[in-house]
Amino acid sequence: MRRWGILAGAGARAVSLALPAAPAGAADLSTVHVGLSPVARGLKEPVALAWRPGDAQMYVAQQGGKLKTIVNATHSKNVLTLKTSKGGEQGLLGVTFRSTGGSVIVDYTDPKGATKVDEYTMSGRRAIKKTRRQILSVAQPFDNHNGGEVTFGPDGMLYVGLGDGGSGGDPHGNAQRLNTLLGKILRINPTPNPFAQYSVPAGNPFVGVPGAKGEIWMYGLRNPWRFSFDRATNDMWIGDVGQNLWEEVDYAPAGQSGINWGWNTREGAHPYAGTAPPGVRDPILERSHSAGDCAITGGYVYRGARIPKLQGAYVYGDFCTGVIYAAVQSGGVITQSKALGINVPQLTTFGQDPSGELYAASRAGTVYKLVP
Repeated sequence: MRRWGILAGAGARAVSLALPAAPAGAADLSTVHVGLSPVARGLKEPVALAWRPGDAQMYVAQQGGKLKTIVNATHSKNVLTLKTSKGGEQGLLGVTFRSTGGSVIVDYTDPKGATKVDEYTMSGRRAIKKTRRQILSVAQPFDNHNGGEVTFGPDGMLYVGLGDGGSGGDPHGNAQRLNTLLGKILRINPTPNPFAQYSVPAGNPFVGVPGAKGEIWMYGLRNPWRFSFDRATNDMWIGDVGQNLWEEVDYAPAGQSGINWGWNTREGAHPYAGTAPPGVRDPILERSHSAGDCAITGGYVYRGARIPKLQGAYVYGDFCTGVIYAAVQSGGVITQSKALGINVPQLTTFGQDPSGELYAASRAGTVYKLVP
């Protein structure tokens, strides 16, 4: 029921938990210094950032339903306008582009509150409305926990994040049920075929499992507000909102699937409701709500060149406090963790440009670049 379905916090306690090994970066958080430089102002509720292949301009999804391209710090142009449900956690929530740059894919809630994932052909820097193709439609029982992340993975498949369907405590038990897409990260091939608007990759973990949805890649999530793949390792990082006490960051080495992240039997690394089934995986990092946090905003592993001592660190933040953090893992254990000393009020999302540099957006309307 909280704003972004994800939480963390300034001064909150961080806990590291062991997971399978993955390469570490070269970050040195003890001496890193990071600043913020505004690159776009005057936007209305920016919630997602993307870059179109072959196009240097940033694209920004505004929650109210408009997709914009940034011309300069104070000017933007409209790319696409969608009719969405309004308020709370609804609206235009995610955007990504095909590798060719020829089409854009958006994740939003329609006027009836259902999650839609649609594709539009691009012409110049405009999406052509008449080319709309619905890829996915999922009914939502409540108006919160809609997820919204949509991104292509390193394997070329489309990954879609869906929350547990909303209300509080997952009253329908969606996150643990494999017969629903809610509370999951999906992996699909969005290219249509003669029979469907997308296909289910044969390598998905629940293909052929009786009663299970083949689209499911991971489950047991409350509301994954931003997940990403490390460009250097292909490892997956997920920011998932907590219920009342704990926020979590989940980490999966490249290619791992079928993971149960535990909600609603677990909140972070702690019991929540009932008994956790065998094999539940705890987060690599959790943060307590005790410091006033309200919503974790998942980010990216930094792979840019401008801030060498941040190289290989996962950067994430919190919506309420605006504090931005970095953490480094080695062998699935957090070895470094630090608040970076920068603050973005009402931090809604991060973005990563083609060169690996990172950006952060404020719901108040400004997008910042992380700089030395």
